[in-house]
Amino acid sequence: MRVDLFDFELPEELIALRPARPRDSARLLHVSSAGEIEDRIVRDAPDLLRAGDVLVFNDTRVILAALKAVRPSRDAASPAVNVSLNLIERVGPEVWRALAKPGKRLSVADRLLFDDGLAAVIEAKGEEGEFTLRFDRAGPALDEAIAKIGAPPLPPYIAGKRAPDAQDRADYQTIYAAEDGAVAAPTAGLHFTESLMKRLAAMGVERTQVTLHVGAGTFLPVKADDTAAHVMHSEWRKISAETAEAINRAKREGRRVVAVGTTALRSLESAANEDGTVRAEAGGTDIFITPGYRFRVVDGLWTNFHLPRSTLFMLVSAFAGLDRMRAVYAHAIAQGYRFYSYGDASLLWRAQ
Repeated sequence: MRVDLFDFELPEELIALRPARPRDSARLLHVSSAGEIEDRIVRDAPDLLRAGDVLVFNDTRVILAALKAVRPSRDAASPAVNVSLNLIERVGPEVWRALAKPGKRLSVADRLLFDDGLAAVIEAKGEEGEFTLRFDRAGPALDEAIAKIGAPPLPPYIAGKRAPDAQDRADYQTIYAAEDGAVAAPTAGLHFTESLMKRLAAMGVERTQVTLHVGAGTFLPVKADDTAAHVMHSEWRKISAETAEAINRAKREGRRVVAVGTTALRSLESAANEDGTVRAEAGGTDIFITPGYRFRVVDGLWTNFHLPRSTLFMLVSAFAGLDRMRAVYAHAIAQGYRFYSYGDASLLWRAQ
């Protein structure tokens, strides 16, 4: 499909730089399977769900992947350079891929010095500006050092307008995060509070979880002119036997499965059999969902409002219909909904 079909104009002032407080006071745009649009707020969720529904959360935990370093002077003609980095993918116990600025002033074999005595050497430089870094420590020791000196890896549309701060350490993490490994938050889950969770449980809504370690590529626009030419980044995900059984039992009993976030949806659909059952498995997924995809598992999707021309807007358009989602987004913009990671939410039901 042509990528420009997924483009739209978004006023810059609708990009949220901070989340709603409390989290469940954010707005919620409810879209029925027939396409009716309803303006609600997040704490209305119990009115929109029913007993027996299964909410599937992504329990990944965001690591403090935004780092500062110095590239020492190479010689008198090459002064030291302050470098900002975002870790994007771990490829070994002591090796990470990262994005860095200013990338043009960095070369293979350069040494980078971080706070607290941490150091790394640039081993490779990719065509799209990514670097491969080999650190001077590995495994838990490296994890501990990164956690000590790092900051929340805010997406570019926030980080370009303000620096991350102490408040982001709490704001950019779901309340149920458990498994370290993400370099971007599964942002749909940021709306949930303990109070809302208790209300949903009390009315009989079930809860289970998958793990998908979100990569930085989740926010990037598609550069190709046609979706067929786009290559998705692979992300590691795990579905436990307990989660697979909970979902399969719900499907057998005719109950609805609601993915909290596109990462939860992609995890489930990438492990789905033709009959709609889910396999317990772990490993990478690069599933790319565009209109025409046949959904096998997920009936409802709780998600934020996404970037134009992004794989995530393509996914929601596949789920609820492209024309419908263009109308939904036009309504959200007209009504002043807040967009992207710290923005408002939508609850979509699969198109009839």
